Amino acid sequence: MTHIIDREAVRDLVANRRAQLVEVLPEKEYAWAHLPGAVHLPLAAMRTSAGELDPGRPVVVYCHDWLCDLSPRAAHRLDHLGFEHVYDYRQGKMDWLSADLPYEGTATLVSRYLRRDPVRAALGDPLDEITERIIADPAGLAVVVDDDVVQGVIGSRELKGADLNGVAERAMRVGVTAVRPSEELEPLVRRMDRAKVDHVVVTRVDGTLVGLFGLGDVRPPETGPDFG
Repeated sequence: MTHIIDREAVRDLVANRRAQLVEVLPEKEYAWAHLPGAVHLPLAAMRTSAGELDPGRPVVVYCHDWLCDLSPRAAHRLDHLGFEHVYDYRQGKMDWLSADLPYEGTATLVSRYLRRDPVRAALGDPLDEITERIIADPAGLAVVVDDDVVQGVIGSRELKGADLNGVAERAMRVGVTAVRPSEELEPLVRRMDRAKVDHVVVTRVDGTLVGLFGLGDVRPPETGPDFG
């Protein structure tokens, strides 16, 4: 029998050092990024290569995301082959990467380049106090959060004409665009260049703040992008 599990259940199984992580995507996608310690066992090789797995330990299979059907197919295949404890991480590795969790592979994701200590402000923080921190910070930007969930940003544009006797909530720009930690760096830089945007907020899928990514974090002054 197979069981569908979520990210936290995967982490629990891995933390107990019991689970065998198996990615069933093609080699190229596995090499790009995979969960730490995961082995590569594509669906086509499941019958001949499943013997490499320990049948006495739980097996967690996953593929790209919840739209990908390779992991449920692989899970049922392993169940048919006699594995007793098979788990399908149905949300896949994009859920894992979007949650800012560690990974292995060649992928160059924004999670490895972002600033994790941006200026933070609560909704009720006095604007005059926030302004001092914004001016002192290289990004010139504060991220306003409520229980760590992003609500808006305050930068020089928002401070112009703002009532400094007010609070962050009254001055912030809401609906600010955010990206996930799983965003590939090079395409993101190109989009930011086209939009003439210097910084983007990075959040998890639940809206909680991870950090702030700026073009200056990967690009030395007066030079082009550096993705090395």
